[in-house]
Amino acid sequence: MSYRIAVFDAKKYDIDNFNTVNEKYGFQLRFHKEHLDIHNVILASECDAVCVFVNAVIDAAVINKLVSLGVKLIALRCAGFNNVDIASAAGRITVVRVPEYSPHAIAEHTLALMLSLNRRIHRAFWRTKDNNFSLNGFLGFDMCGKTIGVIGTGKIGRVVVELMKGLGMRVLAYDLYPNNEFAEKIGLEYTSLEEIYRQADIITLHCPLTKETEYMICDKSIEKMKDGVMIVNTGRGKLIHTKHLIDGLVSGKVGFAGLDVYEEESAYFYEDFSDKVLTDETLARLLSFNNVIVTSHQAFFTKEAMTNIAMTTMDNILDFFTNKELKNEVVYKKPENN
Repeated sequence: MSYRIAVFDAKKYDIDNFNTVNEKYGFQLRFHKEHLDIHNVILASECDAVCVFVNAVIDAAVINKLVSLGVKLIALRCAGFNNVDIASAAGRITVVRVPEYSPHAIAEHTLALMLSLNRRIHRAFWRTKDNNFSLNGFLGFDMCGKTIGVIGTGKIGRVVVELMKGLGMRVLAYDLYPNNEFAEKIGLEYTSLEEIYRQADIITLHCPLTKETEYMICDKSIEKMKDGVMIVNTGRGKLIHTKHLIDGLVSGKVGFAGLDVYEEESAYFYEDFSDKVLTDETLARLLSFNNVIVTSHQAFFTKEAMTNIAMTTMDNILDFFTNKELKNEVVYKKPENN
């Protein structure tokens, strides 16, 4: 049987990639440019599964409608699942994800943001385009010998640590579940968040978004940081309270910010608004700083990662419909009573 899959938020690169990988699987793929929400969930009619990305809004209402349409599987082609009401899905519709696609892609983009901010590559590019070869305002610093705080040492965080050690940096890390074997092997120092805020010249975020980590970078944590600290976020937008970050940039407490994610990104990222006025005043303010680089959630976007995403997604779908073990299922965990 050829299963019917509604693929939402499908850009040309998604369509090309999934069609190529699908030659091995033979699914019936129905591509839709919209990201899934209550207004277009009807497009999943007569489909066995939906395939969605980070900007889908899969709340209880959408899940109810999917179930009523006979959809049996939600296949996330991303690692995060904070946009899905897992409690509402439990026991009614299965959710699977792609837990990793290329730690190197995201770690390398993280390094690119750091280097670009430090050496003002983004500004130099435009200055020389105007035949201006002045170095005024471009003074950077040697990253070798500086201290970087890596928050989260999962697969991505560990690759970041390796890159930073390669630059000769002192690496401090925080993780609820420290990888002591890795730390001993590479010379990593695990410490508290307080010490990272106090000592780090650069702080980079690679932890999941949970109730405990939401807005972990806020006015209180920024106040504890070094003057001129660089903050990089290629994890999740809501790890940072954006308005507090802007206050830090205005005061000079935060010297640089490299953001591949933004807390309200679903309204803008992956779309072209070049002929429109940006109505998100907070995002517009961020973009006005010359010591801030915002990229549109593109850290994952390499050929290798895109292929891995499509293959893992297809494997997840095939495993579900052939009753095999679901290695990447998102399982609802009922909160413990206090």
